[in-house]
Amino acid sequence: MESYDTVLSASAWEQVIEKSRFIGLVFPVTNTQEVEQRLQEVRKDYPNARHYVYAYRLYQGQLEKSTDDGEPQGTGGRPVLDVLQYRQLWDVLLVVIRYFGGILLGTGGLSRAYGGTARQLMDQASVGRLVPHQIYEIEAGYEWYEPLKYWLKQYSWSTANEEFLALVKFQVYIPWADRQQFLDWLADFTERKVVAREIEVTLCAELE
Repeated sequence: MESYDTVLSASAWEQVIEKSRFIGLVFPVTNTQEVEQRLQEVRKDYPNARHYVYAYRLYQGQLEKSTDDGEPQGTGGRPVLDVLQYRQLWDVLLVVIRYFGGILLGTGGLSRAYGGTARQLMDQASVGRLVPHQIYEIEAGYEWYEPLKYWLKQYSWSTANEEFLALVKFQVYIPWADRQQFLDWLADFTERKVVAREIEVTLCAELE
């Protein structure tokens, strides 16, 4: 499992060029089903647009696609896809909607409009790096809960899925490079009275 850059949240940006309104929208996605769902939502939220140009890149399978949606070939989807490729972003859907203003832009003007909208959108989008994390499960007596939570926070190791039964149980997300440091620290801090069980490896946003 390798690290890669992606958008962390949806965002939008728009501009008007020769009376045509260009609206850029970007979404994090992980599969083609999510892509189709987002596209349906976009068409519902922005009805009666002349064109819904889009491009996406999916990390699994290294799949990428673009469409001009009725614009002259290569003037819409290709410039949008170029932005994602240049920034080496994966698991991203980028849509540029056009409400036609009555003035023809020509092929060069269209490419600049679609590509420029995509670039301006990505300049202000929330972009981050997803890195592999090992998820560990800790199960311990209640006397360990507050001390462990305090020090895990000091190391910027995040926790989740807490359960309070006879014992307290929660998961810890450890960056792949910190695994041995975490295990050594836990053994030393608890005098080996608390152990961590490996659950799975997942991708999480890298903390700045």
